[in-house]
Amino acid sequence: MSDSPSKLQRDAARAIVTRYLKVRAGENAIIESWDHTMPFARAMVDEVRRVGGHTLLVHEDEEAWWRAIDRKQSKLLGRSSAPEWGALKAADLYVNFWGPGDTDRIERLPEKTFEEALAWIGPWYEVAQHAGLRGSRMTVGFVTDGRARKWGLDRARWEEEVLRASLVDPADLARSGQRLAKALARGRTVRITHRNGTDLTVALAGRPARLMDGRPRPYRTGDPPFGMLQSIPAGTLDVALDARTGEGTFRANRRTNIWWGGHRGGTLEFAGGRLSSYAFEEGADDFAREYRKGTPGKDRPSVLKFGLNPAVRDVPQLETVEAGSVSLQIGRNSQMGGSNRSTFFTWFSLAGAEIAVDGTPVVRGATVL
Repeated sequence: MSDSPSKLQRDAARAIVTRYLKVRAGENAIIESWDHTMPFARAMVDEVRRVGGHTLLVHEDEEAWWRAIDRKQSKLLGRSSAPEWGALKAADLYVNFWGPGDTDRIERLPEKTFEEALAWIGPWYEVAQHAGLRGSRMTVGFVTDGRARKWGLDRARWEEEVLRASLVDPADLARSGQRLAKALARGRTVRITHRNGTDLTVALAGRPARLMDGRPRPYRTGDPPFGMLQSIPAGTLDVALDARTGEGTFRANRRTNIWWGGHRGGTLEFAGGRLSSYAFEEGADDFAREYRKGTPGKDRPSVLKFGLNPAVRDVPQLETVEAGSVSLQIGRNSQMGGSNRSTFFTWFSLAGAEIAVDGTPVVRGATVL
């Protein structure tokens, strides 16, 4: 891979800096990158400077990180240095590229080791809240050689799809989301149907829907604890569900890739507001292992995520933002103002469905009506 940013990386960086982050002259930005995302990170540095911002590029060297793991220093990795905390407190903006890039090795790490190496995350968000930080999590960091091999993808094409989805104007995402939010605000029940056999009815919890159009803001009292960072590419409208209602069948037609392995081809049956049975084409053992560990509430429908991004069609890691898709979450929804505090949650994504609120269609195919 070339160390120099491509034209598409530069175009995406410019769109993110000007449309999503809206960086102003004089603002201070931290851009944190791993080896595999350095070309894009360099483009971000250029674009922040172009509008008059100040940058600090933090490069996490992959080989050095893994050597620390080999020396059993995961707890050391989980404690950020004093200069890092100082920089964070002085920053206005933060751009995070996910890593490490050796995802094959990540999947072989013992769970305890990985948790120790990431122990800095909780304190990081506390400092970011007090600092008034806003920023972006860059999904392109998930695009790795290992994942491309595992899922049978062309890595370069996958990255291009993710970058092109970053060019969508967030104002367009917001307009679609606001139309849908109005319908949900007036409604009580949502019915999801699809020719693949999906026919599920769930109830809304009466909570305001949350638009994630990629434009972050500093933390305010009442915001979700991680809300000052938004993922890019963006485009979801999330709404909490009433956990007491859920009847019918939901069949996912998109892969769900999450930290414990993910699943594909999920078929879920609900009765009386509870998950009564499930089956998967792939990932059943991983799901069952994590599901068993979950506390009460794990079997309840909890959130619907409506995708809004028209540049996405069946792109790994972007299943929830694909325009017209709906993702059903089960388990915890306290982050959405709901009452479900289970330790377990995951979601299942379906594209091409018809979605109706109180009998009135609001989504058909890839279009918000």
